[in-house]
Amino acid sequence: MGQMARETAAVRQRLQLSETALREQVTVYGDAVELLRDPAARVVELRGAGPSPGASGRLIWHDTAGGQLVVANLPPAPPGQAYELWTLGGPAPRPAGVFQVDAAGRATHRVEATGGPATRFTVTLEPQAGVPSPTGPIVLASR
Repeated sequence: MGQMARETAAVRQRLQLSETALREQVTVYGDAVELLRDPAARVVELRGAGPSPGASGRLIWHDTAGGQLVVANLPPAPPGQAYELWTLGGPAPRPAGVFQVDAAGRATHRVEATGGPATRFTVTLEPQAGVPSPTGPIVLASR
């Protein structure tokens, strides 16, 4: 009986973790759908560059509402580093958040508006806390 109780508890815990992950995914997808409903939103394709030529991404972007970034095939960042998104379109790149990828190289990242219109986007490899201007290699870039 004790063994069955432990197994049941382990299954419950896995189910709770799965439910939490699914709820988070539903929130991400709901945010993306809301962005796509606005005619001012656009979808920007990001292509792999530099050390990550096989990486790809898409950014649903709205100049005043921000956006939702989805990336694939990025290798996990080395210890102490993370990926940082940049908006380009003014006199200098503007930081738009730091994110990590999962073991499969995928990530979603909610992006707040950066205080001005953006015409292009890049992702660089930076220190984990982020930096005020890009210093690392570009791993994804829009056209």
